[in-house]
Amino acid sequence: MKGLILNIQRYSLHDGGGIRSIVFFKGCPLRCPWCSNPESLKFDIEYAIVDSICLHCEKCEMDIDECPSSAYTQFGIYLSTDEILEEVLKDHIFYQNSSGGVTLSGGEVLMQADFAIELLKKLKELGINTAVETSGNGSSEKLLEMAPYVDTFLFDLKIMDEKKSKSLLNADLPLILGNFKALVESGYKVIPRVPLIPNYTMTPKNIALIMGWVKSFDLKEIHLLPFHQYGSKKYSFLGKDYALSDIKPPSDKKIDIIKNKMLEHGLNPIVGGI
Repeated sequence: MKGLILNIQRYSLHDGGGIRSIVFFKGCPLRCPWCSNPESLKFDIEYAIVDSICLHCEKCEMDIDECPSSAYTQFGIYLSTDEILEEVLKDHIFYQNSSGGVTLSGGEVLMQADFAIELLKKLKELGINTAVETSGNGSSEKLLEMAPYVDTFLFDLKIMDEKKSKSLLNADLPLILGNFKALVESGYKVIPRVPLIPNYTMTPKNIALIMGWVKSFDLKEIHLLPFHQYGSKKYSFLGKDYALSDIKPPSDKKIDIIKNKMLEHGLNPIVGGI
């Protein structure tokens, strides 16, 4: 079995605690307008030319290996679990010394659930801490089959209005919330995460709904992930429009208002997450 992987990021200090390797799966059912990894959305290998480093050769061979500036880029490669393990185990000593491990991210991991389960089983057999970042928009059966091999789920909560969630994100909110509930009530460690996107997720009503949902499970820790424009340039060389080009990242003041509101309600908000 092979999975379609976008890339493997080694020596990361985020997304699960300690020093981690992050395995980015390619393919996602959602279409969040703010996505900073648009190259991860399509469940297929893609090719693009990064114009900013392109030498505009007289005759472009459209060949990854032949491109002198690496402007011609491939997004996605099929890898086996053993090939991924070979790469992530290069940092095994760092996991041990920092309480780190391996995080599966996306895209959406649940789109390749069987492959993810096989990989997670092998990681746990090696005693490696595991985390999964997910939107929860996927098979409930596969998620619960995966869960025993996951130390921490980093679970996104975005727009809590069902109609808006569907129209703006292509998300199935009842499925997402049902999966969140199933994980928490089964005793698995779940950390909710909220992307702070102006005009989308940061409205007082949406924040209040998220707080109410999280508190109903007696959870405390919640991660706040402020919007940024780091991935905006990727849209152009993928031939896609970026809807949030005029949106500015939220100010520290606006982030603090949300953080303080959560503190008042007994939550423990961590800006940027772990």
